[in-house]
Amino acid sequence: MRKEYDFSKAKKNPYASQLKKSITIRLDEDSIMYFKAISEDVGIPYQSLINLYLRDCAARHKKLNLNWK
Repeated sequence: MRKEYDFSKAKKNPYASQLKKSITIRLDEDSIMYFKAISEDVGIPYQSLINLYLRDCAARHKKLNLNWK
């Protein structure tokens, strides 16, 4: 590796706005185990699998049918 690098002609990452954002979310153990089991079968990290599922829900405008009693 070089001791110094010249970034004077560097360009800003055009995909930076599409990068993932780290958040904290609380999930129940059963949900985590469900996605971890699927991730082992398909070879995708379970966090990525959860993200793909949520992205699909958002793309299809799925809404949870919740009735509080």
